[in-house]
Amino acid sequence: MKILLIGNGAREHCIAEALTRSFGSELATYAKAKNPGIFALSKQYQLGSYTDESAILDFARKVKPDFAFIGPDDPIADGVADLLLELGIHSVAPLKTVARLESSKSFTRDLVKKYGIPGNPKFKIFYDMNGVRKFLEELGGEFVIKADGLTGGKGVLISGEHLAGIEEGEEYAKKCIGKFGRVVIEEKLVGQEFSLMSFVDGVHVVDMVPVQDHKRAFVDDKGPNTGGMGSYSSSNHLLPFLTQKDLDDAHAITEKVLAALFKETGAQFKGIMYGGFMAVKDGVKLIEYNARFGDPEVMNVLPILKTDFVEICQAILAGNLDKIKIEFEKKATVCKYIAPEGYPDKPVSGQKITIENQKPASVKEGDLKMYYASVDQKPDGLYLSSSRAIAFVGIADTLEKAEQIAESACGNVKGHVFYRPDIGTKALIEKRVGMMRKLRGK
Repeated sequence: MKILLIGNGAREHCIAEALTRSFGSELATYAKAKNPGIFALSKQYQLGSYTDESAILDFARKVKPDFAFIGPDDPIADGVADLLLELGIHSVAPLKTVARLESSKSFTRDLVKKYGIPGNPKFKIFYDMNGVRKFLEELGGEFVIKADGLTGGKGVLISGEHLAGIEEGEEYAKKCIGKFGRVVIEEKLVGQEFSLMSFVDGVHVVDMVPVQDHKRAFVDDKGPNTGGMGSYSSSNHLLPFLTQKDLDDAHAITEKVLAALFKETGAQFKGIMYGGFMAVKDGVKLIEYNARFGDPEVMNVLPILKTDFVEICQAILAGNLDKIKIEFEKKATVCKYIAPEGYPDKPVSGQKITIENQKPASVKEGDLKMYYASVDQKPDGLYLSSSRAIAFVGIADTLEKAEQIAESACGNVKGHVFYRPDIGTKALIEKRVGMMRKLRGK
């Protein structure tokens, strides 16, 4: 089984590991940088731009894969799945028209509204500044402003956290309109965010384990938004602040959105639908959808996937996900990202880092995973680029143990780096549980 993988981050390192666990699979990777982890797992490795269509097609012709897996948002939004289809190669990634679910926040809000799907907050889409101030005032100065296109997880700014008031909100809205031609403004929701990623084959939806990501750069959810500093999942496949009804409601929204996408576009979404949801006082609200695995969330789910991942990919493409049983181990996971000092605003780069002990002696084989993200491997060692560098994932029967495993590994990385030691800790999780109890009057 020959598989073409497109991408070079920690997400794709994790995907590559899951694909190559399948007996007899062979990986060929097209990437814009050399990821040492993916490189070691690949039979062929081609460097090139994700926008170089002829280079992608030439490599695909050479590889002749049974299917492709596209990891990052940019090539998905740009229609690389459509491009490969010209050669008869099907991708575990959506076609461009349905990938708008992620690449255009206004498209998704309008779709959910048009088809009467629950989950939308109060929102408006603006194409110029007329009425922006009035709507911000209508929301009582409690608002969220979202850039309409792809921004690497950094395009959403919230009043009281990133924006000091209505004037700053107007300023950011104007920037978004200037760059993307439109901006989405929404009411500010109060609750706890969670990620529910699903395998989808155009008709059927099979959820993965829910995960909570940590977007803010610093301890206690302070600082600027990042691509994600880490995440955790629980051994009971819930999250400590979620109810089963919350998960069921989120699943129902994804099913309805999948059906609405087909009605709207005539194209089936095949790949990964990743819903960002918020548990609020009276249920669940939809924050956004992504058209691929989350990074870091993928690292919480694929390492504990019991079912053959290649078999799942084949079922997605064949449209028969309902015919296979997809199972995850009953384990807790905690992922922590090592990032260069100054990330995300003014990251240092080109600095050497060392890992003193990749697997602490107290950690059992398989309980710690390491995934390379944005690093440069030179003959004398690893060097930082300007983005997140390495992710460590602890896997254990309890969250407490999984957190300890990830933490012990992070402490072994030396250089101009930092990470969030509070991710997955009892103190931070209890704070979130307490917040939800108070919000729901329990």
